[in-house]
Amino acid sequence: MKQMLKLNVWQETKDYIFISFGLILYAIGFTCFMLPYQITTGGVSGISAIIYYSTGFPVQYSYLLINSLLLVVAIKMLGLRFFAKTIVGILGATFLMGFIQELITDEQGNLPRILGDQTFMACVIGGCLEGAGLAVVFLNNGSTGGTDIIAAVVNKYRDVTIGRMMMYMDFLIVSSCYFVFHDWQKVVVGFSTLIISMVMLDYVMNSARQSVQFLIFSNKYDEIAQAISSQLDRGVTVLHGEGWYSKEARKVLVILAKRRESVYIFRLINQIDPRAFVSQSNVVGVYGEGFDKIKVK
Repeated sequence: MKQMLKLNVWQETKDYIFISFGLILYAIGFTCFMLPYQITTGGVSGISAIIYYSTGFPVQYSYLLINSLLLVVAIKMLGLRFFAKTIVGILGATFLMGFIQELITDEQGNLPRILGDQTFMACVIGGCLEGAGLAVVFLNNGSTGGTDIIAAVVNKYRDVTIGRMMMYMDFLIVSSCYFVFHDWQKVVVGFSTLIISMVMLDYVMNSARQSVQFLIFSNKYDEIAQAISSQLDRGVTVLHGEGWYSKEARKVLVILAKRRESVYIFRLINQIDPRAFVSQSNVVGVYGEGFDKIKVK
């Protein structure tokens, strides 16, 4: 029981460490590359940016205020458990946005354009940092609040997926920056940033979770299973099959492993039985011992 408690405490601590790292990446991308170039993104940060561009009101304060209102409205509908790490994410993002702005603001009170007049480059770098940061937060069961709270509430009472609802809201937020700048180029850059950040988010999340599955047909299945189990420390399952044409009994090995371990597995198989028949397929999302933990908010 004590050992299990220690493991849970360590897992929670590790989650918060990685969530903090993801928030730092997101805050750097947003504060250093979005705000100085007046680029609008989706979510509550996009709404806060529009307020900042039009009134000069500090973006971190509007970000905190809007998220606080959303939490108060939705807390009865979604329950306290949903917001366990969301509150930490909101407070962390608010602090980092303000801290980084104080850090980089010049003597005239302006945010410097690090890349000069390269607005599109700022869009690419900022979008990549935001997407990667959000992916790290989500992979560790965290949340930055915002429009995903609204999407979760709508999803609970209407037949609209969370992803589609967030897409609708992001489209509306980015499009609304036209009424501030009256410049369609700003809208196009905003959508470009949104797409880049979404692609980066998916890439990082899928890369972190990507695993492979092997089906191995070999007469030396016992030697292969022993080698993989002892040298790679991966579990091996033996299926009992039968050849349809030959009617001969066959043993089939099933192995789940990380993609980076594929080359090593092939080398072991080739050393033991070069004539083995091997099938490899991609598997996204393997949960259990040796892989990802099942995380429920």
